[in-house]
Amino acid sequence: MRKVMIAANWKMNTTPREAQTLVSQLLPALDGITGVEVLLCPPFISTVVVSELIKNSGVRLGAQNTYFEDKGAFTGEISPAMLAGMCQYVLLGHSERRGLFGESNQIVNRKIKAAAKHALNPVLCVGESLEDNDAGRTEDVLGAQLRQSLEGISIAEARGLVVAYEPIWAIGTGRAAGGAQANVTIGMLRRTLAGIFDEATAASVRILYGGSANGANIAEFVSQPEIDGALVGGASLKADEFVSMVKQASTAKG
Repeated sequence: MRKVMIAANWKMNTTPREAQTLVSQLLPALDGITGVEVLLCPPFISTVVVSELIKNSGVRLGAQNTYFEDKGAFTGEISPAMLAGMCQYVLLGHSERRGLFGESNQIVNRKIKAAAKHALNPVLCVGESLEDNDAGRTEDVLGAQLRQSLEGISIAEARGLVVAYEPIWAIGTGRAAGGAQANVTIGMLRRTLAGIFDEATAASVRILYGGSANGANIAEFVSQPEIDGALVGGASLKADEFVSMVKQASTAKG
């Protein structure tokens, strides 16, 4: 049975001091909640601080990105070798990285392979635009993102893979992707994974929903059979709301 994951993507928010305050609010409230893996993805500048705070808590740490080389003349980049041993996960292919920084499926593929070398579990983000959704290209776009991003990845390397479905068309547009609709799309993603790897691997991969998940809608998504949790943006910066989401997720599959 796939364990539910609630992942917090803090994006470009929080100073190290603010991150420390947020974690100190989260940890006591999360203590005792079972059946959910909680993942925090702070900015790089706060990873060491957060790592120290959560090391005995069971909360996992993720990076928001990584480069595909271990070291070298790549000013401003962070390598998987730097993250190894501190982070357990790394977000790759996020819609903001694709849209704002021009990351292609081929670049994401190189990053996944680099992360795998250092035992970092990728959280691979995929999603279609409003234009693609309206034109009925959802399956084609998402399928290409998965196949190209995972090209050359072995079944063994895929064991720690998490996929996050971000319906870009539902983020900040006022259009909602309901739980049932998201479940259908995520089911399609799982079938695509079965074609890339095999049925058993596809059945083991956790697929999260990542389209403006919050305390008001989390149960609608996590209660769906194909949806294994959520990648949370803005709501993860509010301790009370994020804790509420984790609590709801812990009972949603029951």
